[in-house]
Amino acid sequence: MHGRLMSSLARIAILCALTLTGAQGALAQHLPDTVTTDVLRVCGDPGNMPFSERKEDGFENKIAAIIADELKIKVRYYWLTQGPGFVRNTLGTGLCDVIMGQAFGSDLVQTTNPYYRSAYTLVTRAGELDGVTALDDPRLKGKSIGVIAGTPPVNRMGEVGLVSAMKAYAPYQLDPSRKYQTVSAEIIAALAAKEIDAAVLWGPAAGWLAKQSGTPMSVVPLLKEPERPPMAYRIAMGVRIGENDWKRSLNTILRKRKADIDKVLRDYDVPLLDEEENKLVAPGER
Repeated sequence: MHGRLMSSLARIAILCALTLTGAQGALAQHLPDTVTTDVLRVCGDPGNMPFSERKEDGFENKIAAIIADELKIKVRYYWLTQGPGFVRNTLGTGLCDVIMGQAFGSDLVQTTNPYYRSAYTLVTRAGELDGVTALDDPRLKGKSIGVIAGTPPVNRMGEVGLVSAMKAYAPYQLDPSRKYQTVSAEIIAALAAKEIDAAVLWGPAAGWLAKQSGTPMSVVPLLKEPERPPMAYRIAMGVRIGENDWKRSLNTILRKRKADIDKVLRDYDVPLLDEEENKLVAPGER
């Protein structure tokens, strides 16, 4: 932990002890002019459960509320459907000051420290394909497996010979008349309806959607796959490149409110992995 971070921690400790007005004033002294200090401006997708929704009942909404609570300010959203140009048209144009749920190390934004690590999962109907924990399991051969085109599991499925029966779904649903809110939700619905045999989806989406489907399902994190292509990712918040004081302020809050954030993630059935090893962690272990 270097000197600049220690200095920032000291300033945050003072900030947290101030009243609302004083806290906002102190924050204004240390953040770039582009960051609004009287409200937490978040850019989010208005229909991307379990991550975010206009009703603010996604787990990213809940975590944003925790950040705002620590800053003693309210959250204000700018809504835009996820798709090409999302970062450029939101954070990049100054409409918000933070984007939730960014892959750590993304070159599109400057990321905070990660606040969780998760993995892609194999989703099956309960009682079918029990015990399958890796994509090279022979029992998956010839099975119709739903996956989002362009995601890392597609490459791995090609390596182990699962492409011929794979059902790839377009990565974005931009049609306003679409039946399902997200592509992941469409895939889970297809699995529930027995239109496909299994699905490979990002764990933070799969856990909640499987539980909401009304069909008993098994969600198994893919922890035995090779390092490339990666199946596990650290997730952080994204801020504008160069806004280092703002990033440090968020990092301080992420450390202080870690237990609250972990509880939100577990409430939404997000598979949480150890920070380094590919293993699930029990409550209180992280």
